[in-house]
Amino acid sequence: MRVPTGLQRREHQLTRRMASWDSPAARGLLPAVEEAAEHTKLWWAAALVMAVKGGRRGCRAAASGVLAMTVAELLSNGVAKQLVERRRPPAEWIPHGDVEDRPDSSSFPSGHTAAAMAFTTAVAASWPWVGAACAVPTVLVAVERVHSGAHYPSDVAAGAVIGGLATALVRMTPRLLLRRRG
Repeated sequence: MRVPTGLQRREHQLTRRMASWDSPAARGLLPAVEEAAEHTKLWWAAALVMAVKGGRRGCRAAASGVLAMTVAELLSNGVAKQLVERRRPPAEWIPHGDVEDRPDSSSFPSGHTAAAMAFTTAVAASWPWVGAACAVPTVLVAVERVHSGAHYPSDVAAGAVIGGLATALVRMTPRLLLRRRG
């Protein structure tokens, strides 16, 4: 992946700045967000609560969110990471211990962000106020991925785009299938 030099330099500066953010809130909150988002536990828990407490609308929103999240993970981790080999930010840029927990896979795109964005946008389409509530942890996941040194900001942005595309694909598929039948 070839990035223009000026843009790459600015992204490296932003990555270093975000990784060195050392507020008590960041130290307390972001590791907890990372733990909750690992293996999509946060989104599965949210889907379970929606399905149990939300009636028909909650079940529909949960199913849509889980399906979109699954498609986003397939597209980001199964396709894009295989096509684009990008190293993670250098460990010396990350002034805290989170750098030790980074995966060995390609940095591009952020699968965590793709899954979070897909889940949130799919839920928002079915149940807007719950989708808005899901947006808060989605943004925190995106920030945490850069802060921990796992990703560059462009990896996170690409993950967000993939998540949105996964939701669009999930929402369009039934209509396309019905159109083909008719």
